[in-house]
Amino acid sequence: MPAELPMTTVTKKELIDRIADDTGTKRVLVKRIVQNFLDEIVKELGNGNRLEFRDFGVFECKVRAARTAQNPKTLEQVHVPAKRTVKFKIGRLMKQQLIGDGDPPPDILDAVAPRQRKSSNG
Repeated sequence: MPAELPMTTVTKKELIDRIADDTGTKRVLVKRIVQNFLDEIVKELGNGNRLEFRDFGVFECKVRAARTAQNPKTLEQVHVPAKRTVKFKIGRLMKQQLIGDGDPPPDILDAVAPRQRKSSNG
């Protein structure tokens, strides 16, 4: 079983600093470009558009249907209105980086019941 990697939080500032160092570009310029890029992504998703970054992944807007839910404390029925959300589908290169050759790691396979594994393979 592969060892779990420790999770750390990387901030936008840290990414900007890395990019500025790697490219020899002024931090202020990198910050403006990165922020503009993120603003454009938000604007396009807000317009309902699909964003495709080859090998990285695809962002697209989806509408979650209205539904009735239950308050777990009071057991009261609550109306949850429809809302828009963003779905991300991982791209090929990111998938390879995260899980290797495309096969799920063994620990994930162990968690899937054998019957489910058979039906999903064929």
